[in-house]
Amino acid sequence: MNTLRTAMLLAAMTALFMGVGFLIGGSGGMIIALLFAAGMNLFAYWNADKMVLRMNDAVEVDARNAPEFHAIVEALAKQAGLPMPKTYLINNPQPNAFATGRNPENAAVAASTGLLERLSHEEVAAVMAHELAHVQHRDTLTMTIVATLAGAISMLGNFAFFFGGSRDNNNPFGFVGVLVAMLVAPFAAMIVQMAVSRTREYEADRRGAEICGNPLWLASALDKIARGVERIRNPEAERNPATAHLFIINPLHGERMDNLFSTHPSTENRIAALEQMAREMGGAPQAARPQASAAADEAPAGPWGKSAEPAPPAEPERPKPPWGRNPTGPRGAGPKGPWS
Repeated sequence: MNTLRTAMLLAAMTALFMGVGFLIGGSGGMIIALLFAAGMNLFAYWNADKMVLRMNDAVEVDARNAPEFHAIVEALAKQAGLPMPKTYLINNPQPNAFATGRNPENAAVAASTGLLERLSHEEVAAVMAHELAHVQHRDTLTMTIVATLAGAISMLGNFAFFFGGSRDNNNPFGFVGVLVAMLVAPFAAMIVQMAVSRTREYEADRRGAEICGNPLWLASALDKIARGVERIRNPEAERNPATAHLFIINPLHGERMDNLFSTHPSTENRIAALEQMAREMGGAPQAARPQASAAADEAPAGPWGKSAEPAPPAEPERPKPPWGRNPTGPRGAGPKGPWS
């Protein structure tokens, strides 16, 4: 089913690409756009994950320079029955994370230093379990390709004014077609991004809660991340808005998560779904925000062998992470991390 959905999405994005080409250059522009889209699809399949990681200045880490983070991902991947993905850190104070890769065997998960600094051990685990759920559902290929093609379509629309609309380009719509391409193409690409991301986040939330063992950990993490995004900018994401749907929470500053054009479903709705899941599992959702782990004593222990501890009654301004001030791990645990 996921393979069929990916194929249908690629066909839709290719058709959109061809439509923009037709508006800009007529039949000749449509053929050129078709060839360009075919090349983009092939390139995106093999390289889109690397591009997304590079766009966000992600640095690969391992058990030597990020031991705690790497150990959490390793234990969760084993719990989910997945190959160990590559792990990346983004030197950014905004708490957020995403997954990418064309299949589980070539997957990568990335977390910001802000996520590791501001969330508890259990909340970090819940976030990474959510990202591994995307890997397991094979959402990462689709979402990464969409990010690449949406960016290309937006770029094509922006260049339409300079390369379209002349009398000798066989464009039946003239300057009107160019204007339509400039205005509609980026909007249509955004609509496709929304359709891909919004429906899959709920599924990844549920599966991620199953992997980490406690829906309330993820509920608390979502609340903290959403509040962090409101206060802290992510310059890399602002420069590359086509990748916003990859993150667990929309990283664009000031973006309301419950509006009609959001790439993500409402955070409140996602938390409510997780609280309902906790009730079904026998948890107590009353303390889900901001101390979702208050009921974790009754929930299964996490796959890393550490039972949950009750959260403090209120979140401090910058809570100390469980591994100390250095978000990549203890300074004496091996070579220094990239931001040690």
